[in-house]
Amino acid sequence: MSKTLSFKTYSAKPGEVERAWYVIDAENQVLGRLAAQVATVLRGKHKPQFTPHVDTGDFVVVTNAGKIALSGKKHDDKTYFSHSHYPGGAKFEQAKDLLQKKPEKVIEHAVWGMLPHNNLGRQLFKKLKVYAGPEHPHAAQMPVEMKVNQ
Repeated sequence: MSKTLSFKTYSAKPGEVERAWYVIDAENQVLGRLAAQVATVLRGKHKPQFTPHVDTGDFVVVTNAGKIALSGKKHDDKTYFSHSHYPGGAKFEQAKDLLQKKPEKVIEHAVWGMLPHNNLGRQLFKKLKVYAGPEHPHAAQMPVEMKVNQ
């Protein structure tokens, strides 16, 4: 008589997920590297109970978005496109202009591009909080400082 081992694949349930809060200082961080790490934490891929179809990620607060670094000539060359859905409603904005007006949008745009583009991705994106300066209103959640790998 031989015994067989039975392993079951673990699948996280939405009610079982414990959420943490992390704060990341974006000062002098390269945009793409920062966005990749933020997207990983938002999805929950840093946790052993990661399940692709369940929101297992944590909340991320990014501060100092106005001091983000763009590598190469992206500061001048990178453009952001939007359209009003009306004829002739195309709008193009350079990264340097967007960094001056709304620096949060640069990080949000980069992170959104690294998340799934479906209902789950929209749910994950709501857990991202980006602020232009060093202050944020989430001190009550006691976020943990997270270092970005460079």
